[in-house]
Amino acid sequence: MKKIRSASLSFAIVAIASLVLAPRAAAQRSDSSSLAHVRRLSLDDALGSAAAKSPDLEIARASVTRAEGQRSKAFSQFLPQIYGSAGYTRTLKSQFQGLSFGSDSGGPPACSTFVPNPDGTTDERLTLLESALGCGAGSNPFGSLQHLGFGAAPQWNLGLSLQQNVFTGGRVTAQYRAANAGRRSAQIGLTAAKAQLTLDVTQAYYDAQLADRLVTIAAATLSQADTTLAQTKLGREVGNAAEFDLLRAQVTRDNQVPVLIQRRSDRDVAYVRLKQLLHLPLTDSLELTTSLDDSAAAPTGAVAALLGQSPDTAAESRAPVRQASENVTQQKSAVTVAHAERLPSLALASAFGRVAYPSGVFPSWSDFRSNWTIGGSLTLPIFTGGNIHGDEQIASAGLQQARAQLQQTRELAELDALNALNKLRAAQAQMEASRGTAEQAARAYQIATVRYKEGISTQTELNDSQIQLQQALALNIQLGGK
Repeated sequence: MKKIRSASLSFAIVAIASLVLAPRAAAQRSDSSSLAHVRRLSLDDALGSAAAKSPDLEIARASVTRAEGQRSKAFSQFLPQIYGSAGYTRTLKSQFQGLSFGSDSGGPPACSTFVPNPDGTTDERLTLLESALGCGAGSNPFGSLQHLGFGAAPQWNLGLSLQQNVFTGGRVTAQYRAANAGRRSAQIGLTAAKAQLTLDVTQAYYDAQLADRLVTIAAATLSQADTTLAQTKLGREVGNAAEFDLLRAQVTRDNQVPVLIQRRSDRDVAYVRLKQLLHLPLTDSLELTTSLDDSAAAPTGAVAALLGQSPDTAAESRAPVRQASENVTQQKSAVTVAHAERLPSLALASAFGRVAYPSGVFPSWSDFRSNWTIGGSLTLPIFTGGNIHGDEQIASAGLQQARAQLQQTRELAELDALNALNKLRAAQAQMEASRGTAEQAARAYQIATVRYKEGISTQTELNDSQIQLQQALALNIQLGGK
């Protein structure tokens, strides 16, 4: 608010404050709050407190965190997926228990390698040959498999698996693009929530200040009406005032009582609203230190940062329009994902494992055997019963809807910006007009004071000038607060 108050207006304000205003205002504050705890609060303190405790900001921040997680999840599909595994199995009953794998299983002894003895006698050589033939006929054909662990009770498995997408038809890229758009939309929502909170707290703060000022003016007006009524009654008793003047003073005083009651009620509601935005106990008493007349000093803190920004009325810069635009980007990516389902996808996979079948419970490292595989998989949809076509229809409908919502939001934003500019111009014109009215009322009050001192006007005329000045000041404060 520009500093254009004239000297006459300042004189009028000082004259009003010199009445019984100060003690009455102090009594009203003590009546409205009989609590010992008084919290001094500036506008910047209010904005900081609201930002730290606002549920709306917490919700917006959670949305940003969720969007970050979705973005990280989408990006992970570009990278290889590696998993480790470890397992232990205890076989209670096996299908291989009926097979014999060697001497340890109760079967015939393992045969040794046949070595002829040329130096032996004929009987010795025949005996050795018959023994070798008999051993070969009765040997276990599965004896060479006894080290593979068939039928072993304990089994240990250690493994690593790797999978890497090679070609997905653009599906992974589209999902990552959609996740980025969702993250940007969440950031826009957080910025809009902060701006809305700043607006709400600032408006509530100045509404409370305005309500305080209006209560003070209403109380002063009632005090002047009481004074006028008392003087008129005295004049009526001594024969210097007519009955009409007495009735007029009585009606003026009685009409001011409900105005003061309404002002006090509005002040209580304004303070409750401010405490709710700041999440303060309703029993706390607030002392607002940032005055409505802030034109004498430059604003600081968050308010200065906001006032230093040039207003951007372009529809494309509005938060709802930007979010709707990001939604269009997301839906375009969804269409790409749906089309990618018709294309083949190629992935590479590899698995490495170590398997052990120890004779006891815990194996040694030498008991483990390696098993390593590598391969690829190609997936191509041949017949899905219309599933892919349905996904494409859903994605296309979502894109069409998002574009229509973007157009609708853009039009509403343009209308809202135009209305805001018109309201701003109207408020500025009304404030300038109210300043002139307040200055004229202050000048009239000065003239009425001189006339009354010279004895050429009545007390009623002087009090009427005071009331008109107070009403003009109240209107000026209301328009300035808006």
